[in-house]
Amino acid sequence: MRAVYAFLAGGVFGVGLLISGMTDTRKVIGWLDVFGDWDPTLAFVMGGAILPMAIAWRVAAARGTPLLGGDFPARPEPTIGWNLVIGSTLFGAGWGLSGLCPGPAVASLTWGGAGGLVFLAAMAAGMYGAPPIRSRIDAMSTA
Repeated sequence: MRAVYAFLAGGVFGVGLLISGMTDTRKVIGWLDVFGDWDPTLAFVMGGAILPMAIAWRVAAARGTPLLGGDFPARPEPTIGWNLVIGSTLFGAGWGLSGLCPGPAVASLTWGGAGGLVFLAAMAAGMYGAPPIRSRIDAMSTA
């Protein structure tokens, strides 16, 4: 049953990305181009996501345990470290260069296009390459 709910939630998320225009790389790059031909419409998408998520966090905090079992993930560490700065910079650079972030990249695979496949391959390479690089950086910082 848990897989069914995950599938439904992913489907709703993907449809929302398609409807909002987040899978259109021109729209995303237009949002990021604040000094050029800026397209502010994605601000409504972000604003529309913040309110329901704030409500969901409050409801989840009141519940104590997830509806489908297991545990809620631990709160992230509030400190800003090099891993957060470097990871955010790389994520932002990839987003700005391609016009896609992970969720919209997966959703864009439904309508084709080699760009989404290339992005997905690069994202997978980054996901598999990051842990060994992180271990080396951590080892260097403790030495």
